[in-house]
Amino acid sequence: MNLPPLNRSALSRMAPELRPAVDPAELRPRIVHFGIGAFHRAHQAVYTENAAARSGEPWGITAVAPRSAGTVRALRDQDHLYSLTERRPGGGVCRVVGAVVDALTMGPDAEAVDALLTDPETTVVSLTVTEKGYFRSPSTGGLDLTAPPVAADLAAGRGGPLTTVVGRLAAGLAARARAGAPPVTVVSCDNMAGNGAVLGRVVGDFVRASAWPDRDEILDRMAATVAFPSTVVDRIVPASGEADLLAASAALGVRDAVPVAGEPYRQWVLEDAFAAPRPPWERDGALFVPDVTPYQLTKLRLLNGSHSALAHLGLSAGCATIAGTMATDWGETVVRALCAEVAATLPAGGPDPVAYADDLVGRFRNPAIRHLLRQIGSDSSLKIAERWLPALRELRGRGAATPVLELALGAWVHGTRPGVAALTDPAADALAACWSAPDRPVETVRALLSLLGAADLAGDDALTAAVADRLPALHAGRVEI
Repeated sequence: MNLPPLNRSALSRMAPELRPAVDPAELRPRIVHFGIGAFHRAHQAVYTENAAARSGEPWGITAVAPRSAGTVRALRDQDHLYSLTERRPGGGVCRVVGAVVDALTMGPDAEAVDALLTDPETTVVSLTVTEKGYFRSPSTGGLDLTAPPVAADLAAGRGGPLTTVVGRLAAGLAARARAGAPPVTVVSCDNMAGNGAVLGRVVGDFVRASAWPDRDEILDRMAATVAFPSTVVDRIVPASGEADLLAASAALGVRDAVPVAGEPYRQWVLEDAFAAPRPPWERDGALFVPDVTPYQLTKLRLLNGSHSALAHLGLSAGCATIAGTMATDWGETVVRALCAEVAATLPAGGPDPVAYADDLVGRFRNPAIRHLLRQIGSDSSLKIAERWLPALRELRGRGAATPVLELALGAWVHGTRPGVAALTDPAADALAACWSAPDRPVETVRALLSLLGAADLAGDDALTAAVADRLPALHAGRVEI
């Protein structure tokens, strides 16, 4: 397709409904965001652009890629513009997003990143770096100081090359504290319970473990000037492919090298605990609440929990996408049964679990969303520790039956076998090593649960036997519920 490139000069030739909601030239870099992937560009960036348009405030985003130098180059070539297509059952709706005003790569552009983190004009720092980007210890929940990238960052010392987002953020906040800059709010948008507290802890752990002589003063200053509110983010955003590029370019009449696409539904719930000015995201429907826990646990355990269950069960049954699992005779049953099973662990004050399950079934069935099971199933050793195990632990502690979680765990266990087409997982080798005695599946289940930091569940004989009993049917490609 021989089309001119997407850039600012091309906007004037587009129909108004295809252009950004705000003139990108009017925005200033007031937000630093770590993670330049599709989800951020389809979620927080959209809320920020709409908030800027509706308030007249110049909230622009500098997106920092921990590794994705190719995406940074592509965005720079397009004046940081890209398109978002809402995939609706009746057809897609496309428009250009202009909230990103600059794009940096964390390593090569370290000086520029640090300058932004200390700039008084920067009042919000946000993150979408996935669970593995926090380097949490499964035993303590704090920063894993033994993880090689973390240890290397600590050894680099003040001013050295840093490769982890936690290290770069800690160093930037330390420099901000030393400079006496105004308060700042750091907003985690990753799928973890208490994500704000988690982020605050790992950043604090990095400072405490550093060799900086003024680390105690830095921690005191951070405690007074840095807030880490918790949030809940929700929008299904599959990885983009060649078909998305062609569709977006056809809709726009220009070539977009980095389009994103997502479902129409989106939600953002934020703890109302900011230390500095922020965009008025509520003008675009974001919800600010005193405590996000009911919303967070509902999303983690029902939506994310169902997503992971469908991913691992679907892969066992030969499916490729979420919509494909929902076309089986078991997909909807799994979603509704898991939601019903886990509902008893949810605190009051959040969405109604039955209505939430109804919405999930509709969203997951959307034929326009091709959400790959392998994408959802990646990094599963980190994801299911958040999505399934706390609810499983609570239910079994009450003596409640847990057949759906046992089935889901069985599918995950089945997918960790050595020699299969492995999902991407930071613990892939350790997971495979748990199959040292394949003729004793209960021992394998125990070893895998122990690896996840769930020794208590590994010691639950009834649970491990029930999970092991699921393996033969799953190996045969059958999902029995």
